[in-house]
Amino acid sequence: MSTAWASTEVIKPLLPEPSHITAIRDMVKQLDTRHYVKMALNDDLSAHLLDSFLDDLDPNRQFLLQSDIKEFQKYRTTLDNELKKAQLDAGFAIFNRYRQRMIERLQNALDTLPATVAAMDFSVDEDIQLDRAKEAWPKDSAAADEIWRKQIKNRVLGLQLAGKDKEGIVDLLSKRFKNQIKRMTQLESEDAFQFYANAFASLYDPHTDYFSPRLSENFQINMSLKLEGIGAVLQMEDDYTKVVRLVPAGPADKQGQLQPADKIIGVAQGKSGEMQDVIGWRLDDVVDLIRGAAGSFVRLDVIPAVAQSEEARREITIERNEVKLEDQSAKGELIEFKDSHGMSHQVGVIDVPTFYLDFEAYRLGDTEYRSTTRDVHRILGELLSQGAEGIVIDLRDNGGGSLAEANGMVGLFIEAGPTVQIRQSNSRVIREGKRRSTPYYSGPLAVLINRMSASASEIFAGAIQDYQRGIVIGTQSFGKGTVQSVNPLSHGQLKLTESKFYRVSGDSTQNRGVIPDIAFPPLYDQDKIGESILDNALSWDRIARANHRYYFDLKSGLQTLQRKHDKRIAKDPDFVFLQEQIGVIEKMRSKTHLSLNIDKRRSERDEQKALQLAMENRRRVAKGEEPLKELDEDKDDDETLALSGETPVDESDEKDKKKDPDPLLIEASHILVDAMPYFLPERLANRP
Repeated sequence: MSTAWASTEVIKPLLPEPSHITAIRDMVKQLDTRHYVKMALNDDLSAHLLDSFLDDLDPNRQFLLQSDIKEFQKYRTTLDNELKKAQLDAGFAIFNRYRQRMIERLQNALDTLPATVAAMDFSVDEDIQLDRAKEAWPKDSAAADEIWRKQIKNRVLGLQLAGKDKEGIVDLLSKRFKNQIKRMTQLESEDAFQFYANAFASLYDPHTDYFSPRLSENFQINMSLKLEGIGAVLQMEDDYTKVVRLVPAGPADKQGQLQPADKIIGVAQGKSGEMQDVIGWRLDDVVDLIRGAAGSFVRLDVIPAVAQSEEARREITIERNEVKLEDQSAKGELIEFKDSHGMSHQVGVIDVPTFYLDFEAYRLGDTEYRSTTRDVHRILGELLSQGAEGIVIDLRDNGGGSLAEANGMVGLFIEAGPTVQIRQSNSRVIREGKRRSTPYYSGPLAVLINRMSASASEIFAGAIQDYQRGIVIGTQSFGKGTVQSVNPLSHGQLKLTESKFYRVSGDSTQNRGVIPDIAFPPLYDQDKIGESILDNALSWDRIARANHRYYFDLKSGLQTLQRKHDKRIAKDPDFVFLQEQIGVIEKMRSKTHLSLNIDKRRSERDEQKALQLAMENRRRVAKGEEPLKELDEDKDDDETLALSGETPVDESDEKDKKKDPDPLLIEASHILVDAMPYFLPERLANRP
């Protein structure tokens, strides 16, 4: 591959528009006066902005050269001065250089692709570094050539192992490079401004964003839940469209295969439409492809979160629909099981996918308006009347929602008192909670959380834990403890963080989240999902404790409960299987390089399948089921289900899957039964 090249056409540099000048002036003012974090526009911020902008543009350090980075150092202490004057020249200059380098690189790859693929030797023992984010920038074009050569070779090898022939691979990659070149040449000044404005906004915290007029429209559609699509929140990561989270009870959530941290690389319309490669596409263009009328189908080509190359891709078909309030509403069930002594128990489970309020019905005075608190209160009464000995509130994958509903639901389980403290940007602390003493459920209570439990879920779980009103079970929650508002600019909108949540104990839910009393295996990858992994995430801290009572002395029983839990899961086939899965996933996560030798890659794939089959059969035999001779096609991705919080289960039809018990829910019920002696009146702890 040549070490020097030139674009076949001159690309006109992008220049800031007058609307961008007024928008950045508005942004600087709003961030200075309204954001929770007070940051000075100085040389330190300038240096941070330069580094952040470069990392946003070229995160894998494969386009820009060391000579570019050296040249950009002249801006290291001047970007703050430009922002104060509402100037954007430096930001646009950097963006234009990046755009130029990327078009040149892609054009060169496209021009030489057939010969490059034909000359590839997959018997050579070499590998590729999976993450170059902390590596040095390429020292020259030759060094960039070598990085890019391995990138292309890895893509070709992955596609070859996925069953594509060389002609098909060249055709696919050619289309991909052409699309990327086309999209880079079609970029407008608005795109450059959006990149730069977001690099600046994100210095304050990861939830502060600039929305262009087009993105502002998309944001409003998503917030109103009126969008007919698949119910997934997406973001760009390198050239890929990454799933951030799924909307509870949305089409993708119900379908069950798409998971957080999966990468969408292709989109097709209907059950038989042509798959369109979307690597390198703009996020809003990918979203437009995925959207569609309710009742229509979209097919997604997906690389599972745990995979490290395209060979592990899978195709998912999802029927588009509108997310409806009734689908997201709380639901209850009675779980019956026997303890280690053979005694039967009944535990009520209330699944709360989100904290919702039918505000329109409430505003119109409808006495039958739907809300989380009202529905949970009704279900609670039904389960207790059916003989439930205790209640488990299932908040797994609940990303939050209405703060008022989280407070209201806490009020169903305490007599009165504060539930959350909110510290505003001016340091004023507001306490919200249950102000009047009213009847409440006083029996055994557990709260089940996982890594995707966030915001309002963390407020509820934290309050129940602080009051020692119930046992919190599961894995460390997400850690989003900040509040945002969306504010108009002269051009677009600015979403910024205005306040921070604190528990009644004084501990923030920010960054750290809620730590469970009894821990389950960490099914989500905490190095990929959670507030703590986000750049510039606000730190955990503590304020003064709010005066509150303790309902029971639950902490005194935690060691006993943990010991019983450990003993039980050591013999439970599903938990043993989960632990084995997690061990395999951890080993895969620890890999920093991937072999480009086809025999080694085949061997690694075959070993993985054999290991997966052996683990599955150990589980089946332990449960008295027949072992399998081979795994179904999708069984290779069971580790992804474990990673995302789903329990890997036997492949069967949809009806049978719904009947399969949830091992985590069953174990949570066992823990609650074990804890019942600590909920007796003599265990009351009325300490201030």
